Amino acid sequence: MIVHFIGAGPGAPDLLTLRGRDHIHRSPVCLYAGSLVPPEILAHAAPDARLVNTAEMNLDQIMAEVSEAHQQNHDVARVHSGDLSIWSTMGEQIRRLEKMGITYDITPGVPSFAAAAAAISRELTIPYLAQSVILTRTSTRSTPMPSGEDLASLGHSKATLAIHLSITNINMVTDQLLPIYGPDCPVAVVFRASWPDEQVLRATLATLAKTVTDSGIDRNALIFVGRAIGGAGSGESFLYSAKRDRGEELSERSE
Repeated sequence: MIVHFIGAGPGAPDLLTLRGRDHIHRSPVCLYAGSLVPPEILAHAAPDARLVNTAEMNLDQIMAEVSEAHQQNHDVARVHSGDLSIWSTMGEQIRRLEKMGITYDITPGVPSFAAAAAAISRELTIPYLAQSVILTRTSTRSTPMPSGEDLASLGHSKATLAIHLSITNINMVTDQLLPIYGPDCPVAVVFRASWPDEQVLRATLATLAKTVTDSGIDRNALIFVGRAIGGAGSGESFLYSAKRDRGEELSERSE
């Protein structure tokens, strides 16, 4: 019996990986985050599969479902939205599984920041302008940020910031980043990236708070901040430069 952790992607059902689809289809039990996983994903489950929406369940209740499946030797498809490597709660479930002696594997999914970048048609790394992307969030009542991971500290890198789970803290985002990136720094907000009701807002740090307030968006949005978001570049990559020795590159690859 195996628990298959599956990243279902950001929302669009055709962004589910083939491996994730196959695990869902073959598992007699499917535990899914109902508020974020679209029903089309669940359509891949076998007709007689047990489907359990975990949106209103606590961790003990979820693990009780896994334990019951283990006793029946039934594989479990544990379906989360996006990718499992960030803010998925997979870690705490894995710790329970290891104590229970239950085998698991992990199938990655398309992360929300990648879908959001596609929505705004931007590469987040531009030669000579931005070569790092920081995935972060702001503090909430349930999950405070560790020391040194506030936006002001991270912002001093001038990297492209992909700020998750923070649309309700838009004034904090502006206050901490405006002195560092400047009022004219390009910003984009993507609501429900890849879903049918996806929305994209474009602004600068100076206009961000008003733009978000006027839109009425207060959930399920990702905020991009950085010079790369504007699309302007200060040069082109050496990767496809005419000056590059292609023969030497192919030789190195063959070795």
